[in-house]
Formats: sequence, structure tokens, C-alpha cells
Amino acid sequence: MKVAAAVYTLASVVVLALMVMRPAVNINSPAQETAPPPAPEAATSTTMPAAPPAPVPAPSEQTLPEEKKNDVTPPAANKPAPDANAVPDYAREQRLANEIRDTIMDGEVVSLNDGAQNFMGILTAAEQPRGAVIILHGRGYHPDWEDVAHPLRVGLVAKGWTTLSLQMPVLEKEAKYYDYVPLFANSDKRINAGIAFLKQQGITKIVLAAHSCGAHMAMNWVDTTGGSDLAAYVGLGMGATDYQQDLLHPFPLDKLSTPVLDVYGEKDFPQVLSLAPERQALMQKAGNTHSKQMVLPDADHYYKEKGDALTAVVANWLNSLP
Repeated sequence: MKVAAAVYTLASVVVLALMVMRPAVNINSPAQETAPPPAPEAATSTTMPAAPPAPVPAPSEQTLPEEKKNDVTPPAANKPAPDANAVPDYAREQRLANEIRDTIMDGEVVSLNDGAQNFMGILTAAEQPRGAVIILHGRGYHPDWEDVAHPLRVGLVAKGWTTLSLQMPVLEKEAKYYDYVPLFANSDKRINAGIAFLKQQGITKIVLAAHSCGAHMAMNWVDTTGGSDLAAYVGLGMGATDYQQDLLHPFPLDKLSTPVLDVYGEKDFPQVLSLAPERQALMQKAGNTHSKQMVLPDADHYYKEKGDALTAVVANWLNSLP
């Protein structure tokens, strides 16, 4: 019994010592709720609220913006920047051009130059155009891409707008957002070439419509030039990057005095949805009362099977401008 009592006493002392040595636990009070930003307009007669700017969920195979899950964010010092010496995969661009050239039923192929190499554009002319829309496709695609570029370049013509869909710089299929950033200097040259071409056709009212990575390129061009040549800007699915690859520069939407239409899908990528309030705030800061942010109901990032609805949203907004 004496032995058992001694053991019990020793154990009690040890437990007490451990309790004394245990560090304190801080309990943070929950964050205060903030008022939600104004909801964007829905792209139909039924009002659809913007997807909430909630914390981005953990990436999955379905929600990764640009397909990869094994990327590692480089240190800030190693993050890429536009590089005047970076060149696209011209051989791949040529293969894309060869594949689609003979399949184009509406419009004509035109040859433009980025300062070092020719690249393809598709000009589709309206009979009595209100102006022209330059279309920038998403990453790794081509100017007649079926899910966004083709519906816009053909559908907008029926609404009174000549379209010029440009081949934007591409890399190998595995390339990601950070790989493309150095090519933004080249994409600037292509946008300038497209604007110069349309002005040679006597068209001065020019709109830039850009999707996904094309929107990154358009935003870099606006940041570089100020966008003074534009009558309006249309951004589609703006803000998509790869897993663990941050958006490197804020949207320069506040630099644009011209009207801006920010369209994204109700089922768009998480980063596109979460950045919607920031984009809206920048548009409001610019102060153009014709700028709008709109959600396309039931649409994903690529607007699959929503080409006609997307075209209607863009055309209706463009034709409402003074």
C-alpha cells in the first residue's frame, strides 16, 4: 500500500507539472462580417447574384484554373515579368494555322506581323459596321476556337460589328500562366498590329474583347499603353491562373476611361469569382457610368455550349453604348 501511495503521489506531481508548463491557448474572436459588394447584373432578365467572394476552396481536378496541380510558387524575386526577348512557339502557331485555315467558312485569313514574325488573324466584315472588335483567345488556343473565339467573331458580325480575331502567342501544351507572362511583351505588339490593321481599313471605333489568358495579355497592354485607342473593353473570365501561381499585377481597369464590360460564368473558376469585387471596385474607380459587371448563368470558364448567350450579352452591351 505504501508503495502504491508513493507511486500515485509521484504521478500526481508529474501531471500537475505538465499542466503548469502547458502554453496558453489564444482564442481569436470571429471576424466581423462586412457588407457584400453590389451584385453584378445577370446576363438574363432574372437577376443573378455574383458568386460570393468567399475563401477559395482547396483545388481539385475540376476547379484548377489552368489544369496543373503540382506547381510550386517561386520566390518573389524569381517571379516572371514581360520580356521583349521572349518568343512564342512559332512552329506550333503555324501548325494551328494550317489546321484551321481550310475550315474557315466565314471571314478571311489575314497576315499580320509582331515585329519579328508573321501571325494569323481572321477578319470577318460586317456590311455597315458600327466599329470593330478585336478578339483575343485563351491560353494555347487559336483565333477560331470553337467555345469563345468562333461564336464571338461570327455572331458579332450579325449584330453590326466587324471582327478581327488574332492568333495570340502560344507555347507548348504543358506551359502555365508563369510561362506565358514573359510573352506579354509580344502580345502587346500583336494587339498594336491588329489596331493598326483596322485603322488602315478606315475603322477607328475599336473594341478589345479578351478571354482568360488573353485577358491577362489585354490587361498588360492597357497597363503599358493606357488603352487610349479603345472605344470599349470586354473582359471574359478575367483572373484565371494556375494552382499556386498568383496574379502578378493588379487589373489596370481603373486606367481605362472607356466603358468596360466584365463578364464571367456562374460556374467560373474560383479565382475569377473571388476577384470579381476587386474588378468591380476598379471599374467604379475609373468612373465610366456605362461600365458593367455581368454573370452568365450556368456558364463555366470556357462558356461551353454558351457561345450564343455570350455573344448576345456582349452585342447587347456594345449596341447600348452611345
